[in-house]
Amino acid sequence: MADGATVNWETLRELVSFRAENGCAISFYVNLDPQLTPTAADVDTRVRSLLDEAQKRVEAGRAQRTHDQQASVRVALERIERYFALEFSREGAHGVAVFAAPLDNYWRRMLLPEPVPDAVKVNNEFFLAPLVPLVGRADGVLVASVGRERGQLYELRDGRLEPVADRSEEQPRRHDQGGWSQANYQRHVDTLAQEHLREVADELERQLRRRGTARIVIACAEETRAELAGMLSPEVRAAVAGWTSADAHAGGPELLALAKRVLERRESELESAAVDRWHDEIGRDGRATAGWASTLEAATDGRVELLLYEPGVNHDAWRCPACGRLQVQDGKCPLDGIELEHREEGLDLVLHHTLARGGTARVVGRRRDLDPVGGIGALLRY
Repeated sequence: MADGATVNWETLRELVSFRAENGCAISFYVNLDPQLTPTAADVDTRVRSLLDEAQKRVEAGRAQRTHDQQASVRVALERIERYFALEFSREGAHGVAVFAAPLDNYWRRMLLPEPVPDAVKVNNEFFLAPLVPLVGRADGVLVASVGRERGQLYELRDGRLEPVADRSEEQPRRHDQGGWSQANYQRHVDTLAQEHLREVADELERQLRRRGTARIVIACAEETRAELAGMLSPEVRAAVAGWTSADAHAGGPELLALAKRVLERRESELESAAVDRWHDEIGRDGRATAGWASTLEAATDGRVELLLYEPGVNHDAWRCPACGRLQVQDGKCPLDGIELEHREEGLDLVLHHTLARGGTARVVGRRRDLDPVGGIGALLRY
């Protein structure tokens, strides 16, 4: 899979669906924040440190793995080392993730638009918790700058607005009517302006369908918004994250700043709505969980619609190696009677169960409502 793949729920569900049958699955994350990793030499240092850490884990876990599994880890780490030495190109990325399982013929690398913590994990499945906060971030957002003459569409990529279409048209001026009567000429000008806005609306629909899914920010004057909004298809209206006012001649930096403010405001609204709904469900003993024990149980049963958790939270968990059931204490599986295995990454296990059953997740970073329940809860299907 090529570098720069978009982080969305479909991407994560593909990764969730993988389970190593012949060897091990290696997850390798490198923080490329320019403030922390400014040079190629700094990247090399981070990669070398992670590879050394992985080698130590491989040796420490030798007794728990078969000969083939040990060999698969060595092959994967060699492939990762070769990738960073010979193939890797930073290209403005702030993070990189590599997923490798050579004996199961799996290799994927992803350049990421935001930093991720350094991490290396060796297991049967991939470690995905660092990717969840990146879903729905600014990359891939369509930004439209629209006026009676202007119709420029951009896509937000790597912190920049990249042009994707231009439906701008020079319109006749209202006072320049020639031999027309004033009323007829003004109607003509208004008709041309409406046709122009219709073309912009159609272009937005084409761009949205080409991508399958995207969020849209529209920058325009209030009078233009009133006209354009009624021309948008239901699909485009549903994809609009917000509207903002912009000067008719606003340039890229100004449009970018306006779009980011709209997206930040929308994320805050969505987080508040989810947390408020969670409070309502908890208050009436409804379809919600609070805390690790009940959330692990609900995730195991496939009941989680939306997982809510605070940044950085985690909890040890115990998992049944046969059926995958999760709980917060040691013991035997209540279904299979098999001794449970200890796992340090409880959050990642909950995410795997949630995503595999079609649920999603949201990091709650603006409000601290989950503090009293261990930083985690969920809204349930039933």
